[in-house]
Amino acid sequence: MAATNGDEQPKAETGHLLGLRVLVVEDSWHVATAIQSLLRSFGADVAGPVASTADAERLLAEELPHVAIVDINLRGGELAYDLIEKLHDLAVRVIVVSGYSALRLHQDKVAAVLQKPITEADLLAAFRIPKEP
Repeated sequence: MAATNGDEQPKAETGHLLGLRVLVVEDSWHVATAIQSLLRSFGADVAGPVASTADAERLLAEELPHVAIVDINLRGGELAYDLIEKLHDLAVRVIVVSGYSALRLHQDKVAAVLQKPITEADLLAAFRIPKEP
């Protein structure tokens, strides 16, 4: 995860994500631990990180998250499209992170798609729920 400079500091306060359960599905250890650390610093309850859809499914069976941060390309060439579909069907808000620009995603299935390297500000902005008109 890319650090933000002084002008791009997240506007959220500590505790901004308090009570929010977030599942992190990411096979890059550095990215996963950075996301986990950031989310916890803002008060989120983080499940994972896990690096496969099987491990994500196991965590889903234990407790349903409010939000899932999912990398498309996982360990061993595994793709997370089916997991994203399942999360959508379970009404879990999905934020996709990927190093690839060409993704076969239905935009109505995900709340946001963030291109790696992601910034703290972009990740936190993806948690904002748009107000209905």
